[in-house]
Amino acid sequence: MVATSTSRSAVEPIRPTPRRALPWPVQFYRSAVGRKWVMGLTGLMLVGFVVFHLAGNLKAYLGPEEINEYGESLRDLGGHLVPRTHLLWVLRIGLIGAFALHIHSAYTLKEMSRKASPKADYMTGQKKYAGKQRFVAADFASRSMRWTGPIVLLYVIFHLADLTWGWVDSDWERGNVYANMANSMSSLPIALIYIVANVALAIHVYHGLWSAFQSLGINSPKINGFRRPLSMAVAGLILVGNLSFPIMVQAGVLDADNSPSHAEAVDDDHNTAGTSEEAGL
Repeated sequence: MVATSTSRSAVEPIRPTPRRALPWPVQFYRSAVGRKWVMGLTGLMLVGFVVFHLAGNLKAYLGPEEINEYGESLRDLGGHLVPRTHLLWVLRIGLIGAFALHIHSAYTLKEMSRKASPKADYMTGQKKYAGKQRFVAADFASRSMRWTGPIVLLYVIFHLADLTWGWVDSDWERGNVYANMANSMSSLPIALIYIVANVALAIHVYHGLWSAFQSLGINSPKINGFRRPLSMAVAGLILVGNLSFPIMVQAGVLDADNSPSHAEAVDDDHNTAGTSEEAGL
């Protein structure tokens, strides 16, 4: 009779077991499913912001006063219920948090995929094969997500430095949204930066929106047929809308000469108010 041993060699866990149980949200995020869910949810939040931001910027075609008043109204969100700009900063902090979680979940998912195979590519995390691959479900947008993502990140930083912080244009003037945009994009190199970056943004949004439904578990034959057309429509709207600004500035349709300075606009408002008071209005 052959003797059998009941003892088994101990196998080291992939991750060290924490001494204390972590909160459920943290445990969920540590899994690949949790990180995909977070990436999909934050992606939808960011796409919603991009669409809202585009809708506001389209007021530039209504004239300098319209878009400048729109920019001022964002600082007055909440009316007299909260101090000026406080609610806007709450939204900004939430947006920054969603952006940070989106980047972290995307990067860590790539690292999990890379570490799962010794033949995985470092940049994409995808496994390398000896023979040529034939992609059936994947397309150009999905295979370029790790490239369009960093481009979008750099674009966001440049966009903030250019039109929000005023670090690029010496003629930048706080509160004069129309003139700042027209002055910046009148430079051909800067206009090309916006064009290239928004093409990358549209590609990223197209595949990101399509895959977000699957990451969030919204996957049913009844709606799957609408996922790709919806993603194409939203990405196309963002692409056409955002590309129109540098193109129209270069064509002279949006011209900074049509916009009075912000100081002049404030003086005009004061003069109008004074005239109205004198007239008893």
